[in-house]
Amino acid sequence: MRIRSRTAPRSRSPRTLVGWHWVHRWSSLVCTLFLLMLCLTGLPLIFGHEIDHALGAGFDLPAVADPAARAPLDDVLADASARRPGYQVRFLTADDEEPVLFISLTPAGTKAGGALFTYDARTGELVHEGALRSLAMRLLAKLHTDMFAGLPGSLVLAAMGVLFAVSVVSGVAVYAPILSRVPFGTVRRGRSARIKWLDLHNLVGMVALLWMLLVGLTGVLLALSKPVYGLWQATELAAMTAPWRSLGPAPPQASVDQAVAVAREQAPGRQLAFVAFPGTPLAGPRHYAVFMRGDGMFASRLITPVLVDAQTGAFAAKRDMPAYVAALRISGPLHYGDFAGWPLKLAWALFTLATLVVLGSGLFLWVRRPPSALSARPAAEMD
Repeated sequence: MRIRSRTAPRSRSPRTLVGWHWVHRWSSLVCTLFLLMLCLTGLPLIFGHEIDHALGAGFDLPAVADPAARAPLDDVLADASARRPGYQVRFLTADDEEPVLFISLTPAGTKAGGALFTYDARTGELVHEGALRSLAMRLLAKLHTDMFAGLPGSLVLAAMGVLFAVSVVSGVAVYAPILSRVPFGTVRRGRSARIKWLDLHNLVGMVALLWMLLVGLTGVLLALSKPVYGLWQATELAAMTAPWRSLGPAPPQASVDQAVAVAREQAPGRQLAFVAFPGTPLAGPRHYAVFMRGDGMFASRLITPVLVDAQTGAFAAKRDMPAYVAALRISGPLHYGDFAGWPLKLAWALFTLATLVVLGSGLFLWVRRPPSALSARPAAEMD
């Protein structure tokens, strides 16, 4: 009598591999053209500050006798308002790397046609007026973030980022059985061009694996920034101003310096990130919303809103940033490699080039696929 084995049927493994192969093929094909565009636009964006400077955009700060000095914020705001009579200050932003203040104004009663002034925070002197980025980099950034299509474009790119992550994970599942036949890192030069490109595709893909997942998933978060910030504004921030909403608007009378001092008391050890003025969605009709940040590589991206009465200068409310907003804000420097100077930027650029090799070789493998590739077992490409 024949005794049947109690082990799991071995036929499931090839079927599972075929499934992974199908997922890898189609998730890759759908997102490849979008990923090529994102890599080609993202590569110069890694060096965006340096390119802007070379193109003559931006500014240079003069040397000063006391680098630790800080001009009163009220004086800076008064100067900006005097330069644009009839305009209303909407935001004051403190740069987290240089002693610089940005003042954003719009014509009273509107949200468009604004002005942007850049001040030296040490002296209170105006150092630049207008956009801080060159036209070329602004266009590249717009193409990279939403393809000039606004929120729908961002959502499409978010979906492509998810497919890219699926493609990377399924690629690992497809490549794992190949290691039993071909040692890692081997490029079979004596075989056909397709086999050599397959080996190169697998090798470079595995080397850049973690980076591709990191940049792909942080890219998804950044593409969802508008709805994420909108949710935060409609829930947490709206709840902060809700008790005073029925009182209506009131002209600000309290000093902005005083409001920032109150915020420092409520958030000790933190520094000014930006101030949203009364009448903006972040602050409501009668408060300053003072956002305080931490120090350090990632802590500077985490902000705490402190609400200060714009008439009396009294503390009104404070809330911690929700985890989903914190994840979004940390994603920015991780995605662009913009937190550890030139060495990291160069590493991000090399990994971007590696991803272009993976995408290009994947397209080549699809174009040069055997006639039976759509129905053949994945092991056929391992020989």
